[in-house]
Amino acid sequence: DDTTRRRARRTLVSYVPQDPSTALNPAMRIGAQLAETAGRGRRRTSPGVRARIDELLGKVRLPATDEFLRRYPHQLSGGQLQRVSIAMALVNRPKVIVFDEPTTGLDVTTQSHVLETIREVIASEQTAAVYVTHDLTVIGEIADRVGVMYSGLLVEHAATAAVLHQPAHPYSRRLVLATPSATERRELVGIAGAPMAPKDRGVGCPFAPRCEHAETACVDEPPTMVAVGAQHSARCRRAHDVQVRAADRHAAGAPVWHERARQLAEPDGLLVARGVTAWYGRSEVLHDVTVAVRAGECAALVGESGSGKTTLARCISGLHPDAVNGELRFADATVPWTARGRDVSVRREVQYIFQNPHASLNPRHTIGRSIAAPLITFNLAGSASARRARVRELLGRVALPPDYENRYPSQLSGGERQRVAIARALAAEPRLLICDEITSSLDVSIQASILQLLGRLRRDSELTLLFITHHLGLVRAVADQVVILNGGHVVEQGAANAVLDSPTDPYTIELLANTPSRVELDAVV
Repeated sequence: DDTTRRRARRTLVSYVPQDPSTALNPAMRIGAQLAETAGRGRRRTSPGVRARIDELLGKVRLPATDEFLRRYPHQLSGGQLQRVSIAMALVNRPKVIVFDEPTTGLDVTTQSHVLETIREVIASEQTAAVYVTHDLTVIGEIADRVGVMYSGLLVEHAATAAVLHQPAHPYSRRLVLATPSATERRELVGIAGAPMAPKDRGVGCPFAPRCEHAETACVDEPPTMVAVGAQHSARCRRAHDVQVRAADRHAAGAPVWHERARQLAEPDGLLVARGVTAWYGRSEVLHDVTVAVRAGECAALVGESGSGKTTLARCISGLHPDAVNGELRFADATVPWTARGRDVSVRREVQYIFQNPHASLNPRHTIGRSIAAPLITFNLAGSASARRARVRELLGRVALPPDYENRYPSQLSGGERQRVAIARALAAEPRLLICDEITSSLDVSIQASILQLLGRLRRDSELTLLFITHHLGLVRAVADQVVILNGGHVVEQGAANAVLDSPTDPYTIELLANTPSRVELDAVV
């Protein structure tokens, strides 16, 4: 009954959501929300409740002061909000906590602190945990056992080391191959085709249409779990073959289009932002920043939350709402800092992909209408039939079915909405694409497919990328040069491999130290 379910939710299982900003009541103070979680029958102001709150705040490394407890959610950083959510989940001493992607979107330093907090509270509270994530490097840091799911089915289950080093299901193996590493540069390999929704699953293996090992029986018969080792099983007829088969050697090594991009590069850069100083109101947030990106190159802007990387990107794109000083040149011409003052050609050639596609897509417009908007604005496809054909082509390029043109953003997952945002930006046929954390909500296989797409565009169209990320593994995989920002200052910049192999600034060294990198491919490549 409802009473039993409520009691179970309070004392048996707790839940830590992916986005704590939407899980916490913005009109309630932090202390009141923590006390409310204690439930009925216990006074929120009782010494026992306050002692428990103080104890948990100490465990999640937050101050147990009256000043902190009087704050509202908007007065906390993303990492602090996530730690408050963890404390709330622990208030009633549950037997199990479900963590739903709690570090997605956090910078590497904050992610490292949150993961360490999770490990410590699980051990000290003697609580079991289920950690939901698409980041295999995080799994390597925190999990004891891994269950891999596809189309609503558990397709592999084993100890963490077994899945990461000797995967036995084709989907698990391809996930490992698609995972970027901060320690070595290699081309990421995506998975062809689109994921199958559980409602569309037939009799056979749902991964068969995308599997290089598929046989006729895989399509006609339901897959069953097969033991491939001690406490290691996989839902695949050819699990043993998959486990021992060496992966394609082309999965390792630097992509060839990086070298070609440098040969085509302009000496002075397609984009040069020199001496950029920017303000929010009276606060100076960028301090004399200089960045140059040559045609066909990918430059990565890296830093923690609040470092100024998104502010710099918005200045370059003409979207910064406040004052900007400095010089901006694009294609050997001086460009105004505001988008309204720029020529139509510059607005078309410089496109921005936002981190949050939910906020950047109009919920009342179909996907087809959103992607077609640049085609109409810049007169790139004359007739309605030509626009529709172009929209369907762009959907295919970002691994979405053509019939998605009739759907609305609310009918898509977060990753699917991000791919729509990428398709919309590509519709303008840009020369410079500013990518603001565009893969933070994507699983590694879709992330690899998107990065392969961007790589092909760089090779075929000499597309230039300004890639904002906190994921140093992605920097290693895609960037030619990297710019490290801290507190609005450039603290280190240079060739990506050189900076990541031999960092000189203490801040860069700290970022690398906090980056999880335990996914090794020796067993599968």
